[in-house]
Amino acid sequence: MECMYIYGGVGMLQENTLFGVKDKVKIAIDRLQTFEPPEGYYLAFSGGKDSQCIYHLAKEAGVKFDAHYNLTTVDPPELVYFIRDNYPDVIIDKPEMSMWRLIIKMRIPPLRNKRYCCSVLKEQGGKDRICVTGVRWAESARRKANRAAFEVLGSKRKDTQLFNDNDEDRRLFENCMQKGKRIVNPIIDWTTDDVWEYIHTRGLKYCKLYDEGFTRLGCIGCPMGSIKQREREFERYPKYKENYLKTFRRMLAAREKKDMSNKDWKTPEEVMNWWIYGTEKKHELEGQIDLFEEVNHEPF
Repeated sequence: MECMYIYGGVGMLQENTLFGVKDKVKIAIDRLQTFEPPEGYYLAFSGGKDSQCIYHLAKEAGVKFDAHYNLTTVDPPELVYFIRDNYPDVIIDKPEMSMWRLIIKMRIPPLRNKRYCCSVLKEQGGKDRICVTGVRWAESARRKANRAAFEVLGSKRKDTQLFNDNDEDRRLFENCMQKGKRIVNPIIDWTTDDVWEYIHTRGLKYCKLYDEGFTRLGCIGCPMGSIKQREREFERYPKYKENYLKTFRRMLAAREKKDMSNKDWKTPEEVMNWWIYGTEKKHELEGQIDLFEEVNHEPF
């Protein structure tokens, strides 16, 4: 199937300014080369379009790095196979606890304002190392307000220090002794068109889910996705929906043991409806498809 993302025109990765042409690829490479540590970077790889860019930019920059994909146990099978087939050097880190057990332990599904799953399943790697991520301002207004090309993230939000591209801030980043992750976001200022132009001009293969209408690749059922996106995921992957329902049943039992109110949650299906639609809409999701056997989607 032909890719739905076709870059029109030339030079999206070059921007005309009052001071001449701004080459975004060169700037991204410079960001990576500036703080290359002796042990190499920890590159956070998700298999999506943004992480593909930072992976190949790191290759172009000639910097040392090891790329890591954090398996969450609710990953789209097509994404896992894409990574295995096209990026065999990426290290797939398996979690100590599956999403299913984590939900039972927390006694509530992951929510937009309580995304404990990310901190446990995705953000544990790279401790005491300089990490490279594919974070971009274009993804959200909040990211543009709170994220920068160079960052030092402490254990508390108030300890977060953000650095831009000027020489003084780079020295601060380089000499900062604060404990926490040091982050380089080389494509922080790239647009989505920039990302796709880079992928196309480099002739890179990408996960087929993008050609099938998916605009974001991540955990199946992620609360950060739209209602339409989550409906589509559960229609496509009914085994995962089934496992979420099994998990919600055990979660309700765990809540009862702790004398926690289940509100209107009398059944797993009610939890599922609340999780997707909130209190405004009730809906039954349907769908059928078999999952690949190699990807473990069993909850326990």
